[in-house]
Amino acid sequence: RYLPRLNMSKVLHPTRDPTKMGLGKSIAVLTSGGDAQGMNAAVRATVRVGLYTGAKVYFVHEGYQGLVDGGENICSASWESVSMMLQLGGTVIGSARCKDFQTREGRMKAACNLVKLGITNLCVIGGDGSLTGANEFRTEWSGLLADLVRAGKQSDSEEAKKSSHLNIVGMVGSIDNDFCGTDMTIGTDSALHRIIEVVDAITTTAQSHQRTFILEVMGRHCGYLALVSALACGADWVFIPEMPPDEGWEDHLCRRLMDQRSRGSRLNVIIVAEGAISRDGKPITSDQIKKLVTDRLGFDTRTTILGHVQRGGTPSAFDRILGSRMGVEAVMALLEATPDTPACVVSLSGNQAVRLPLMECVQVTKDVTAAMAQGKFEDAIKLRGRSFENNWNTYKLLAHINPPDVKSNINVAVMNIGAPCAGMNAAVRSAVKMGIIQGHSMLAVHDGFDGLAHGQIEPITWTSVSGWTGIGGSMLGTKRTLPGKMMEEVSLNIAKYNIHALVIIGGFEAYVGGLELVQAREKYEEVCIPIVVIPATVSNNVPGSDFSIGADTALNTITSTCDRIKQSAAGTKRRVFIVETMGGYCGYLATMAGLAAGADAAYIFEEKFTIRDLEANVEHLLGKMKTTVKRGLILRNENCNSNYTTDFIFSLYSEEGKGVFDCRKNVLGHMQQGGTPTPFDRNFATKMGAKSVLWLTEKLKECYRHGRIFANTPDSACVLGMKKRALNFQPLADLKADTDFEHRIPKTQWWLKIRPIMKILAKYDIKLDTYEHANLEHVVNKTGSLKK
Repeated sequence: RYLPRLNMSKVLHPTRDPTKMGLGKSIAVLTSGGDAQGMNAAVRATVRVGLYTGAKVYFVHEGYQGLVDGGENICSASWESVSMMLQLGGTVIGSARCKDFQTREGRMKAACNLVKLGITNLCVIGGDGSLTGANEFRTEWSGLLADLVRAGKQSDSEEAKKSSHLNIVGMVGSIDNDFCGTDMTIGTDSALHRIIEVVDAITTTAQSHQRTFILEVMGRHCGYLALVSALACGADWVFIPEMPPDEGWEDHLCRRLMDQRSRGSRLNVIIVAEGAISRDGKPITSDQIKKLVTDRLGFDTRTTILGHVQRGGTPSAFDRILGSRMGVEAVMALLEATPDTPACVVSLSGNQAVRLPLMECVQVTKDVTAAMAQGKFEDAIKLRGRSFENNWNTYKLLAHINPPDVKSNINVAVMNIGAPCAGMNAAVRSAVKMGIIQGHSMLAVHDGFDGLAHGQIEPITWTSVSGWTGIGGSMLGTKRTLPGKMMEEVSLNIAKYNIHALVIIGGFEAYVGGLELVQAREKYEEVCIPIVVIPATVSNNVPGSDFSIGADTALNTITSTCDRIKQSAAGTKRRVFIVETMGGYCGYLATMAGLAAGADAAYIFEEKFTIRDLEANVEHLLGKMKTTVKRGLILRNENCNSNYTTDFIFSLYSEEGKGVFDCRKNVLGHMQQGGTPTPFDRNFATKMGAKSVLWLTEKLKECYRHGRIFANTPDSACVLGMKKRALNFQPLADLKADTDFEHRIPKTQWWLKIRPIMKILAKYDIKLDTYEHANLEHVVNKTGSLKK
């Protein structure tokens, strides 16, 4: 639907030294509008990368109000002044609504304050209102300077010439995820964490009393939080402003709740965005819904309004990494900007940072509001972007379709392979429900390929998977055994149970097991059925996907543990912690947790290190202990090096740090595989499960020949994975070339490009490859309006 219009790739200077890019320049950073968890990570990254490039960096306290008032509100930032900020919610430098900045006189004062300090680069973290204000400020900058000269507040000197142009870069901090142009805004993931914690808590009490719970979440103009929460907890109904329910929704809702109860469910969950409306534009309130359910059905119904709880608390690992990556990109965008570059906003698309013209994004955000006001609700959903549209389509498929009366005579089996991880059950639930909606009979295979070989197979129904989204581990049971040695038994049971298609949910073993089934097709005709592998492992090491289900939950577990460890070190001072993470040979968890927890180093298998590197890290920590930040955090991936074990590194650091710091070590172990799944893992698993069964249904039609199913083409056995910006199906066989089978990792891994950021934020003197930075993009949809 969206076609690239222009790709203004900036001129890259291969010889440019990134540590000198900012010399002679000054950058100011401010947070404005409502606070959002993860803003501090963005501020910290902006300050540290700004200093790394040689620029002067300033905090602007209290948002635009601080910019207008000047004085002590604008103060220089140092490396140490942003220490221990990562794990704090809200914004440490403060935010305020500012009427003064909306007047020209106020903006003149702000301009005067910036010119005095020679600041011509402004990084604004806030919502669309804050970013629009920043763009207006930039547009009238030269006029404001001229007014200052006329008023005698600024002599027409070299200073004024140096300040002749203002660069603006925005990062969107908003828990509502209401800004068009980015998949996620800073704070959204953390807000979802708060909501899901409450839903999980409410679910247990609701089941005890057979209650209906109505949960009101934030989102006056955007239903993202409500929609994703509904997907992540399997809610019975969701009300969002972008898509009001059809006429007569009251009858439909009551029928749906009755259906759920008649199927044996002991609770109902309804999620309402605070801005929910009916088709005629009237508000739909939680009280109104409560009255309807109580009067019509007589159900014991309770309402919970979450309010500002959603804004509070510690930022999730995702928001810390997002804020950090955006901060780095924002500084680069500022320092590369010319007077002709439009003000840009740093956005996330899939796993890529992109730069988009600020006012184009603001315009599309306004277009959504206009479409809703005109009753063009389908357009509003499309304008919100692909991520929102996918969520809405998945919700509609899973929540509002009753199983058909006519069966398809197709049997689809679902199984878990490899180590358990959080989110596996959500994927099984979604696959089972989607299969039943398609008219298929669904079969559960217990204990992986062992169960398939030994006939541990039974029908699985709609009600048997209800409530599975929030349960960690694997309800079907899982084992690491591969099918190669049991292929005879496996093929016999595929025939005996008449299995026509197979969904394999798991880690590297799921991928290798799938390959073994494909290879066995030559010998065993029974295995010639469509197969789909859904990556689910904390290690995030399955070829064909940038993300695996379960990795986000493990990452949050590691990050929150590291927070506690750092806190204990902050009390005792001069202490270094060495923490061992899981991941096999894949350094994803160690690297991302290092970025999210603010580690000093993360040792991984993919990046070879020597004793000299270890010595350099110790030297670095010895230097750090002379500053006000007297603690260190080192992460080590479990298989990064067979000789430099966690014990060895602990002993080395203890010996070399004698008299300056002491060491402690932690091996996190299996706690990384447990716990309830995060909102990201629940949502990701739900979409993957549904998409895999829809794909299998299409493949089955293609493979149906002469009254039977026969699938032996490479594209009938695929991995469903997230690659860059979309969910894709890739043949298992095609991925062999990109797989290191000995170490069980893909040969190319996108997150390795992020490692330099972690080192720069830990104050290592390394070169950041500016080739990896984003281009300015524009895109146009077929109606001609701009859209990412």
